[in-house]
Amino acid sequence: MEPLISPLALAIERQLGYPQALVQRIGHPVMWFGKLISFCETRLNTQKRTPAQRKLAGIVALGLLLLSVLIVTVGIRTILSWLPLGWVVEMLLATAFLAQKELGRAVTAVSDALRSSLEAGREAVSHVVGRDPQALDEAGVARAAIETLAESTSDGVVAPWFFLVLFGLPGIALYKAVNTADSMIGHLDDRYRDYGWAAAKFDDVLNWIPARFTAVLVTTACFFVSGASPGRAWAIARRDAPKHDSPNAGWPEAAFAGALNFKLGGPRSYDGELVDLPAFGDGKPALGPSDILLAVLLYRRTLDVLLGVSAVLAVMLLLS
Repeated sequence: MEPLISPLALAIERQLGYPQALVQRIGHPVMWFGKLISFCETRLNTQKRTPAQRKLAGIVALGLLLLSVLIVTVGIRTILSWLPLGWVVEMLLATAFLAQKELGRAVTAVSDALRSSLEAGREAVSHVVGRDPQALDEAGVARAAIETLAESTSDGVVAPWFFLVLFGLPGIALYKAVNTADSMIGHLDDRYRDYGWAAAKFDDVLNWIPARFTAVLVTTACFFVSGASPGRAWAIARRDAPKHDSPNAGWPEAAFAGALNFKLGGPRSYDGELVDLPAFGDGKPALGPSDILLAVLLYRRTLDVLLGVSAVLAVMLLLS
């Protein structure tokens, strides 16, 4: 019954999410990863090291993180394999590494807050983006929310699901560990440029297929969203995704921009520093709360398509 793990994990996590009571009592696996990443970073990424030594230290830290996660998850999976319904427990554990429910809730909250006031919108979007919210006008807040929604559809949902299908609980946990490391230390500033190199590069490798598959899913989902264009979604994704410095981030963002005829991307401010990023799409740049909700609708239909794909794969494996 293991083929049922991925579709059931998607279906259950989308409805229930990760229980807040568990966050308060034991935390979240991503929080545990973060503590280990921070522990290694404060001890290995020291000023006295040369750039080459920092890069090596980053490789060692990533290896320790992945080895720890691998040992724990393989051990859990081995024990569960001895139990009659162990696959059900594995499925429930896997839901912790998906982010469908919380992502949709957080982005919808930005729309609700923005309807109230610009300041409320800035406050709400600060919980989902890393850029400076005070530098954003209404359109900037809306774009930031939609861009985060698009990119997180890939690395928060599709990519974890992809590695769950391939390698079960160890696969989804290892992917999430790498993705967490990339978000924490995979930066290009002086502190992390060398130390975070391994995390950033490995994250790029792991997301190569999921990012492009996300663009395919978004394109397919357009058939179920009034006004969305599948042809434009795929054309803009192919045209504009290569503009991004990341080999992966541009694919879901450009697909959302083309699908909904929005203009996303462009310059943004991080910690007071203006970063010039490429624009995606040729549509309207003056976005607002209703446009965020339209993007959330496209996101939900994308999840529907993903669930359908997962269910078909499960049936094929069960029948083979």
